[in-house]
Amino acid sequence: MARLLFKKTGSAVWISHLDLMRLFQRAFKRAGLPLKHTQGFNPRPSVSIALPLSVGVESRCELLDFDIDGDKISNEEICTRLNNALVSGVRVVKVYDGGKKLRELTHLRCTVTLEYDNGVPEGALQRIDTLLHSDSLLVSKKSKNGPVEQDIIPMIKSCTLAQNVNTIIVDATICCQNPSMNPMQIAGAVTRYLPELAFDHAVCVRHEIFTANGEIFR
Repeated sequence: MARLLFKKTGSAVWISHLDLMRLFQRAFKRAGLPLKHTQGFNPRPSVSIALPLSVGVESRCELLDFDIDGDKISNEEICTRLNNALVSGVRVVKVYDGGKKLRELTHLRCTVTLEYDNGVPEGALQRIDTLLHSDSLLVSKKSKNGPVEQDIIPMIKSCTLAQNVNTIIVDATICCQNPSMNPMQIAGAVTRYLPELAFDHAVCVRHEIFTANGEIFR
């Protein structure tokens, strides 16, 4: 099975995970790249995305696995054809063979930008930094059985903060599999525990994914 690295930016961040899967399936078809299908009563195109991305989140490190049916086509040709068939904001960066096993994917680096229309409140950077370096920090997380409380501190491997006039940028490396943490839980923690520092908007970007020993996952 081959793998491709792609970006999801701009207005494409509002495409849901299921719609993104359909988008790629149609792009393969328009590009003249027939996908293999699963066996069984209800065959489906052989495509899968490693870590489903929340709506509204930008990413520069998404991975999709696929199988082409028929004659061998070069990875460079697949990349070119797909980019000609995809919508604005979704772009294939690289196509390659021999990717790492998905169970080796454990961490991702992300930024969560807290935006303040009227400027960052005085002392906000220090107080948020202290919060995110607490011994424990319970934040609500959606699950199949409803919201549950999750301590996010053990899942934050590293975390640094920077401040501009109207933003605080949290740059964090967090667990993304077994266990997994949603980066927007960082914004949720600020809202819950520091309501007086409530921001006007939060923007999340995925930058890179890693194995447990810190190697870039591909």
